[in-house]
Amino acid sequence: MNLFRLILREIAFRKISFVTSLLSVIAAVACLALLIELLADHDAATESIVEAKTAEQREILQKHEAKLIEITKEHEDFTRKNMKNLGFNILILPKNQNLGDLYADDFASKYMPEEYVHTLANSKIVTINHLLPSLTQKLVWPERKRTIILIGVRGEVPIAHKNPKKPLIDPVPKGSAVLGSELCESLGLKPGDKIELLGEEFSVHKCYPARGNKDDITIWIDLATSQRLLDKKDQINAILALECNCTADRLPIIRSEIAGILPETQVIERGTKATVRAEGRQKAKKLAEETLAIAKRETSATLAAAEAGRLELRRGRERAAATTIPTVIFGSALLVAVLAFLNVRERRSEIGILRALGLGGGSVLQVFLAKASVIGLIGAVVGYPLGHVLATAWGESSLARGEGGSLFDPTLFGITLVAAPIVAITASWIPALLASQQDPADVLRDS
Repeated sequence: MNLFRLILREIAFRKISFVTSLLSVIAAVACLALLIELLADHDAATESIVEAKTAEQREILQKHEAKLIEITKEHEDFTRKNMKNLGFNILILPKNQNLGDLYADDFASKYMPEEYVHTLANSKIVTINHLLPSLTQKLVWPERKRTIILIGVRGEVPIAHKNPKKPLIDPVPKGSAVLGSELCESLGLKPGDKIELLGEEFSVHKCYPARGNKDDITIWIDLATSQRLLDKKDQINAILALECNCTADRLPIIRSEIAGILPETQVIERGTKATVRAEGRQKAKKLAEETLAIAKRETSATLAAAEAGRLELRRGRERAAATTIPTVIFGSALLVAVLAFLNVRERRSEIGILRALGLGGGSVLQVFLAKASVIGLIGAVVGYPLGHVLATAWGESSLARGEGGSLFDPTLFGITLVAAPIVAITASWIPALLASQQDPADVLRDS
């Protein structure tokens, strides 16, 4: 008797049992494919979300960084302009100048060569800018019987190795004088008026607004003219400069550098407002850097939390799949085994007749195991595509939409084609073995 025909007859004779077993295998394979592909879909979808979130956070961080840099630069520019408005904050004096006398009289009483400023300008100095030589003296204005401070200034001397900078103050034209507010107001002077000072006529070039300090009783004239009137040819008593980053710990560096160039001088710092503003600039810069560092840490923490949440969600799905898949496979295998056992018991007499007609026990075993393998193979062929269709329908990633790839895994499908028949054969093994070992005589006698 042909073994293949026996297998077909066995399937046709027990259609309900065959279809029920087949459906259980299809369900198990479809569930397996569905869960695994949904895990792949979850990975793809969450990876896209994390990448989008990362790109968004990086864009936000870049905008914050650009804004902080812009704000810091604006603050530095503002501070620099304010410091310029406050005036010079470094004072270079003759080494023999007594600082007590300086603070008491508010001007230096000792002198040094004007050439010092050119020596400084032609050096490689880097800690200061805006060199302005001056000659200052307090005296009685003989023509007006007023105590004044006379300051002779010239244009700023540019530092040779640095780019030219806009002067902090404009030079006083020869033959002109700039007066403080108190002198102009009390004497009724205005720009264009003529005054006589130390026997020489000057035109009032400008009247400064009130400053609330000695500048209000000061007259500024050209340096060469002041040297001639005060009989101090080629002499000055101070060089003013600006150190634009004048925090307290920079002063020793400035002193050291100037001492190496002009050893016969001393350096003091004045203008505490300028110092405070410069320190404010440094603090603002530090604050901007700290704020940016905090923003970076917060961005990293946000992305790390998103990635941790993604991994935790995936682990939860993996745990669910690890429980569901074995349960479904075991249930399917158990159902196949029970149906096979019931089939063997119901067909006990038929098996006995076939054995009596000469069909060996091995052939009976082959019939039942071949039927189980057919159930497993068809279940895999139908079940995996069904699970793939469901995963594609329920998936949320671009892979589920067929963009840039697919959820279908050929390797897993191949494994399923092999594993499903093996599981079905294993489940049917004991009932098939029982059927093949029945004694035909006992079966026919019982019948």
